[in-house]
Amino acid sequence: MTAPSTSPTRPLDTDGPAGAGPRGAGLDAGLLLLRIAVGAIMAAHGAQKLFGWFGGGGIDGTAQFFTSVGYPAGEAMATVAALTETFGGLALILGLLTPLAAAAVTGTMINALAVKWNGGFFSPDGVEYELLLVAASAALALTGPGRLAADRALPPLREHRTTHGVGALALAVITAGVVLLLRG
Repeated sequence: MTAPSTSPTRPLDTDGPAGAGPRGAGLDAGLLLLRIAVGAIMAAHGAQKLFGWFGGGGIDGTAQFFTSVGYPAGEAMATVAALTETFGGLALILGLLTPLAAAAVTGTMINALAVKWNGGFFSPDGVEYELLLVAASAALALTGPGRLAADRALPPLREHRTTHGVGALALAVITAGVVLLLRG
């Protein structure tokens, strides 16, 4: 019978300091790729609403759409959605205030899900695209941005805490719920 080992154990994904190993570097690269993809998609959609870029309707066209699907104060809601998508997306790309940026995207996409819900699951009228963006942004809120992010320069966010992500997601769900209640 062998005596239990007393040598210190290391997590399987590191070769040294926290996150320094190959899987840690892969995790950071994967989170960067996810942040860039989700952030760019959301910033582009926001720019459609805010500036009318990429074939978007601008604030006026977006306001008309929001009014047609039951949101009150279409212009105000369009402005909030445009700013949230644009700046939430850009912040995700940078990894800046990641839990809040991811929550902004999550809340916006919860509303998009509610608007499209009766279209089924598959495109072109389905919700799988919006559902994927909700899941990806919520995952980023929970996991944090990785080491390749502006958050690393902010002492309170340097080391991601799951509680930051959970709190931000709770804020997203509550805010999205209030906005949906206003929609009626």
